[in-house]
Amino acid sequence: MANGKRGKFIKFGIIAVVVAVVVIAAKMFGVVDQINATLRNILQWIDSLGTWGPVAFIAIYILAAVFLISGAVLTLGAGALFGVIKGSILVSIASTLGATLAFIIGRYFARGWVSKQIENQPKFNAIDKAVAGEGWKIVGLTRLSPIFPFVFLNYAFGVTKVSLKDYALASWIGMMPGTVMYVYIGALIGDIATIGAGERTKTPLEWGLYIVGLIATVVVTVYVTKIAKKALDNQLKDEAESNPNFSGEDEVASL
Repeated sequence: MANGKRGKFIKFGIIAVVVAVVVIAAKMFGVVDQINATLRNILQWIDSLGTWGPVAFIAIYILAAVFLISGAVLTLGAGALFGVIKGSILVSIASTLGATLAFIIGRYFARGWVSKQIENQPKFNAIDKAVAGEGWKIVGLTRLSPIFPFVFLNYAFGVTKVSLKDYALASWIGMMPGTVMYVYIGALIGDIATIGAGERTKTPLEWGLYIVGLIATVVVTVYVTKIAKKALDNQLKDEAESNPNFSGEDEVASL
């Protein structure tokens, strides 16, 4: 059992290292800059479409979410192209639809595998069920946090038992403050050619939302830990009641 768990930790550690290396390499070799340049060209193309521009924008935004491309440049671009009110509405619709589609893909392709992995692990199964009951709170808080990358969260939540309705509603509400802020900043910039092209100084509004996001990060971490502990305590209690010879120490030792 110990070797099996050690193997799983090693596997997840390797995956984490690989992801980190890929992200760093993408930044070092200009892949991110190239993606941003491509998105700026797409925004200029959308601008040339006239009345069909909003439809094309929503479609592109959804595709970006599915293919794990950050929507920051597109959100800023919405402000430059459509203004604060219309831009916020379009991004809100597009980001929620994109997040929901990625969630469904994650659930359809990966949930079965996850279920098989945890079906013989009562502890993880208990946590999964507990998270499902409080899923909308966790989704909403993580959407406020700058630490959790949205494009990866979309798929990650798909393999949990969070309901689609709770996920979509909490995502929509949780993403709204950041959406309005970045659309507003994009409207202030006003020039698509400069969006996402190099570093720029954060506005006081950005810093304020960033601080709120960091607080949300701490809250969601503590909250998830509390839920997990409660789920495990309940599991130990149920097993002790159903089996008089059950020893909670053995179960805790296996955590």
